[in-house]
Amino acid sequence: MASSYVGGLSGAFIPVSEDKGMIDAVKMGALTMEKLEAMTCVCSVGLDMIAIPGKTKATTISGIIADEMAIGMVNQKTTAVRLIPVIGKDVGETAEFGGLLGYAPIMPVNEYDCSAFVNRQGRIPAPIHSFKN
Repeated sequence: MASSYVGGLSGAFIPVSEDKGMIDAVKMGALTMEKLEAMTCVCSVGLDMIAIPGKTKATTISGIIADEMAIGMVNQKTTAVRLIPVIGKDVGETAEFGGLLGYAPIMPVNEYDCSAFVNRQGRIPAPIHSFKN
């Protein structure tokens, strides 16, 4: 989406709030949190500048972060997450960040309760080959 000359994201970390094509895709429902996670598996390095409802539970956010960590572990690459819970805003509204940070539509998150998983604690080790990307 960031380039018209190169296919795929080629390992780029494209912030949703800074790419008009991604913003439009979120608004029309073509780009979802699950789709962005799937893109991480094959070309991206994480979820960047994604506005989510302010009421999102901490365990839900932790579950999303754990998903990205697992993707990095399996694919032996570094992954990152910048989710922004926007207090007082819900799906369909817009968060204005200002300047180069742009704006982002509030994206829905899967509200399935993952607190049992998150509260188990533990850790996911970094991939030994994380220096490749």
